Amino acid sequence: MLLDALTLSLGYNATLVAVGATLLGIAAGVTGTFLYLRKRALLSDAISHATLPGVGLAFLVMVAFGGDGRALPGLLVGSALSAALGLILVQALTRHTRLSEDAAIGAVLSVFFGAGIVLLTVIQTLPSGRQAGLDTLLLGSTAGMLRGDALLIAAGGALVLALVLLLRRPLLMVAFDPDYALTRGLNLHRLDLAAMGLVLAVTVVGLKVVGLILIVALLIIPPVTARFWSDRAGTVVALAGVFGGVAGYVGAALSATAPALPTGPLIVLAAFALFVVSLAVSPSRGLLAALLAARATRARVHLRQGLVTLGQGLPVHEGYTRRLLTRAGLTRPDGVPTEAGRAAAAAALRDEARWRLLRRETGTEAEALVARDDGLTDLAGLLTPDQLRALDARMARPAGVTP
Repeated sequence: MLLDALTLSLGYNATLVAVGATLLGIAAGVTGTFLYLRKRALLSDAISHATLPGVGLAFLVMVAFGGDGRALPGLLVGSALSAALGLILVQALTRHTRLSEDAAIGAVLSVFFGAGIVLLTVIQTLPSGRQAGLDTLLLGSTAGMLRGDALLIAAGGALVLALVLLLRRPLLMVAFDPDYALTRGLNLHRLDLAAMGLVLAVTVVGLKVVGLILIVALLIIPPVTARFWSDRAGTVVALAGVFGGVAGYVGAALSATAPALPTGPLIVLAAFALFVVSLAVSPSRGLLAALLAARATRARVHLRQGLVTLGQGLPVHEGYTRRLLTRAGLTRPDGVPTEAGRAAAAAALRDEARWRLLRRETGTEAEALVARDDGLTDLAGLLTPDQLRALDARMARPAGVTP
């Protein structure tokens, strides 16, 4: 059954949900990248929690006018207005009071979420609210989703993605160099508001699929995952969209096979699985790469110290260092150096003497070289042959003799 869900073979509605969740994941990953690069990830949490009172108020208004309080378009409009109010309050508190942004976010987040919980509790006591099912908007649920709801979510995700791609260049410029963006005539405040508006749109669109509590994870985990794989901003944006889309697709497929499980947590768990894999095997920042780099550095240190020891005419005792030297063909198994080992030992000893001389010298060039000394770098890779000959000539002069 899982294979059927992954291959979109569970029916029309399940396919629409999977496509909608995928588009939402792509939009969330791409949008969240700009928050992550701008170091404002916590703001998405405030926006998501600020949607809850809007959901409750929208339900009450629709019921008061004789409508179905569970109509998704009305709930989305209410949540959008509430989240926009929360965003405006955060901006106002940050700009017009002495509160820092994180303090303002904490205040707005807690107050709005508390008000939303009170409203939902009141709604459950009403005759029309007992079966409202608004609790599904907390963690997300696609069970029983109508065709119109799925199309609305898919269209919303696609629209947000298109707007993000349209604004990606100025948003990246603001994220990396706000001063340069100002010189180019960009309005930082408006661009920040635009980014927050996109986050608000993703949050509102994702209420039914991921839920207001977990949408922040879909905004942040894919960009963090993508950062493991690239240093280029454009690539990180693209990869974040891919990871978010995969998480949305897999999570929606799993939810289709197990309708009793909420969709939002499954999507977040899929995103977290991608994060764990990236953390482990990423070639530049992963744990495996770090482990291999540490082992390689350890081997270089032991090899260098072993060669210096051989160059001083001292024996290398049996152990890791001797095994490295033997494996490299620099010593025999009994520790006696080979011809190549003696040459390498002499070169290592000469290099150590060169570094010692540089450390005693003054001047910008010598200080710049000494700053790069890590105990493993060969000076032959940093200086030209003429510079090396001049350094060797200074080493050969008796102490106190000047040219």
